[in-house]
Amino acid sequence: MSRKKTDILVQNVTIESVAAEGKALVHVDGIVVFVDFAVPGDVVDIRIYKKKKNYMEGRVERIVKPSQDRLEPLCPHFGVCGGCRWQPLPYSLQLKAKQQQVYDQLVRIGHLDIPEISPILASERTEFYRNKLEYSFSSKRWFLPGENPEQLPENEKVALGFHVGKFFDKVLDIKAAWNSMTSGTITASFAICSSARRKTAR
Repeated sequence: MSRKKTDILVQNVTIESVAAEGKALVHVDGIVVFVDFAVPGDVVDIRIYKKKKNYMEGRVERIVKPSQDRLEPLCPHFGVCGGCRWQPLPYSLQLKAKQQQVYDQLVRIGHLDIPEISPILASERTEFYRNKLEYSFSSKRWFLPGENPEQLPENEKVALGFHVGKFFDKVLDIKAAWNSMTSGTITASFAICSSARRKTAR
């Protein structure tokens, strides 16, 4: 017997706070709802796609009124790529959220008696900051809405990039990324590997 698919639309709710794993949190009828790609203060319509006994999960169907803290994501791959899920959230709020999560894990969940936690030391760089990246390759890339694989040459069906969110076997072909140490480094890396992979595909 197949499970019944959850599909519930909840309208005009205000996102309350940041949760773990890049999600945001709001209460609907007393139940916690974890929401993808939302920012505290956003007024949104939410499409619930998973319903459990003590919580639900949903995605933003429509932003009715954006939070005053919401930022425009820098990366053109945001929302499809599985990384950098907090791009719409200002860095200062990211730090507060991470520190609160540490506190919750140790005190609220772990029931430990700990001294006061010192503030997180902020990084001077919030873009192009990673010193390590792991790339994935695929002979059948993730196709974006509007793309017709049947109309693409074989060398445009392969991928070098990162995993699509929630799909470890799907790879998004990345043209540029904002989390490398320098844009030149990431561009050069992709250019060299892309050239090699396309020659191989011919």
